[in-house]
Amino acid sequence: MTDLLLFITQFWYISIPAVFVVCRLAKYLHLRYVIKQLGAKPFTNVRKDGRFGFKSGKDAIKAKNEGRGIDDAQERFYLVDNPQVPTYRELIFGTPLVFTKDPENIKAMLATQFSDFSLGHRYTYFKPLLGKGIFTLDHEGWRDSRAMLRPQFAREQVAHVNSLEPHIQFLFKHIDKNNGEYFDIQELFFRFTVDSATEFLFGSSVSSLQDESIGCDTSSLDFAGRKQFAKSFNISQNYLATRSLMQNLYWLINPKEFQQCNQIVHEFSDYYVKKVLSYSPEELEKKSNGYVFLYELAKQTRDPIVLRDQALNILLAGRDTTAGLLSFAIFELARNPDSWQKLREEVLDKFGPSELQDITFENLKKCEYLKAVLNETLRMYPSVPRNARVATKNTTLPHGGGPDGASPIFIPKSSTVVYNISACQMDPRYYGKDVKLFRPERWWEESTRKLGWAYLPFNGGPRICLGQQFALTEASYVITRLAQTYSKLELKPGFKYPPLKLSHLTACLYEGDWVKMEK
Repeated sequence: MTDLLLFITQFWYISIPAVFVVCRLAKYLHLRYVIKQLGAKPFTNVRKDGRFGFKSGKDAIKAKNEGRGIDDAQERFYLVDNPQVPTYRELIFGTPLVFTKDPENIKAMLATQFSDFSLGHRYTYFKPLLGKGIFTLDHEGWRDSRAMLRPQFAREQVAHVNSLEPHIQFLFKHIDKNNGEYFDIQELFFRFTVDSATEFLFGSSVSSLQDESIGCDTSSLDFAGRKQFAKSFNISQNYLATRSLMQNLYWLINPKEFQQCNQIVHEFSDYYVKKVLSYSPEELEKKSNGYVFLYELAKQTRDPIVLRDQALNILLAGRDTTAGLLSFAIFELARNPDSWQKLREEVLDKFGPSELQDITFENLKKCEYLKAVLNETLRMYPSVPRNARVATKNTTLPHGGGPDGASPIFIPKSSTVVYNISACQMDPRYYGKDVKLFRPERWWEESTRKLGWAYLPFNGGPRICLGQQFALTEASYVITRLAQTYSKLELKPGFKYPPLKLSHLTACLYEGDWVKMEK
């Protein structure tokens, strides 16, 4: 019996490793067969830090926290064996990731091979703040969300620029109270966009620009989360960005501050949700003067969590992206007085020094230099600098393999590809040697008409941004009114250039946008 037990024990000690080796070998051989069938070649560029990606991951988080994250991610494309190949593979916190700024690879993920990729783990990373909404869901959940939101951004809704004017007047009061001294206009832009977005999306504005400093009585405006919302929303988004960088270790990022900020943001959103749920169906019909997103959504569901999640997903887009665009535009215009004067000349020529009735959706689109300024700002500072997709099956991307990078690369099922829009839009091969120069005039040149997927500030394919025209129209109106009203725009001396950039889910200036404006 002892000998039998010894034989069985020895058999298992030998067979178990043998089975493991055979399984691994079979898996490897099958993978090689799949790669060959797909016509993929080994990666041209593979970055290694010698520490299983933990050093690279920590360096990326450090750069993000210091306002260098966007620039650091751009520089990494040149720290490879062949910088002419804009795709590389690297471990980040032990997880293999593919990074690309190749327009053809981006086009494949977002359009021609759309079904091969999904958002992957984004919902898991973002769930504590954003829940289930258009930016976190895939498949049917995303399609349903998009269908609900599409009417919100119909042309007639976007065209109502006159609804922005009351908020502009409060913005002007904050600018004027500085009496020609330097102030942070980015902070005001974030307040402006949350005011306009809450009115546009929820039917009533949070009125954050109305405060005691400009003589407003705010006693009737206070509700849970209103005053702390902006700061808390920014902090929570910063944690979400870190959770994304941590990949499979995202669960380590869940501190008390993150939880408290999420609660404040949810209380803010719940104010509007409870308000709309207090209306009867008949009252909702009466109040739906035009299209109000939350009112229409409440006709489809009375679930407060669904309403809150969808509201926050859209508020993120309506507030943050437009505020960032405005901040970067004013930053560059303040650095480039010739561009500011050209813009003012166009605005005054088309609309005069104070007229408002002619500033319409259609007329704003005819302002060629204004469009060029916004295009150039979005080129240098896209609202979402980086994004990612996860393969839903074994697939390939067109470029990045072989000796010259011209061959397809193999993307295994469940692996993540990070596509870098900001790096692509700052690449000299598409925009010339002066790519780092803010030059709106480049958008009148023939070369910029042939960019294709090398210019993608609003994403592309089926998931292209629904609010593109909304953001451009709002930004155009605000800049036009500023150019009408203020002749002098000056940037505070001492700003580092290129500027430090805060990058969480969207991008803005890390140190604010300190300018001086005078009439």
